[in-house]
Amino acid sequence: MRSWFRDIIDVVVTVAKAMLVSIRYWIKTYDPKRRTFTEHYEFPELPLVVPARSRGFHRYDLTTCVACEACARNCPAGCIYVGKERVPGRKGFQITSFTIDYTKCMFCGLCTEGCPSDCILMGSSHDLSCYERDGCVVDFSRLPVEVAWGQATLNPTVVAHSKRITRPVHEGPQKQK
Repeated sequence: MRSWFRDIIDVVVTVAKAMLVSIRYWIKTYDPKRRTFTEHYEFPELPLVVPARSRGFHRYDLTTCVACEACARNCPAGCIYVGKERVPGRKGFQITSFTIDYTKCMFCGLCTEGCPSDCILMGSSHDLSCYERDGCVVDFSRLPVEVAWGQATLNPTVVAHSKRITRPVHEGPQKQK
């Protein structure tokens, strides 16, 4: 019984010492001007400043893609799916879908390295908030070209609207002239 009380006293003394160290450090470093993260950055009203070389959501140019599937082969996570079909009477393929599953993507950038036509790049947008996992699967061939290539931001509303589009928005670089 005596050892049990001794253990209880040891626990209380140890916790009190740890709290004293924490409180002492907090008093030394307390700054009343320091604000919380949301007060400092005002997120989501003002977006966060993204560093220059950060890797965000991809930018894809459907008008220059030759459907070689180099990006899908180079992807270590296997999150890029390229649908293509041969069009009779024309050279090459036509993209039917170019889908990236962002629930699997590691944002490593290896898919952009081997692209012979430089049609896929890493963008700087980083926020694709959605309530369902289906919102993280983006078919870039259904997005408007200015959104997919980067003149506008890739936001959840545009991605949700693209789910209702049944055909690609552009025929690709091998279109009939």
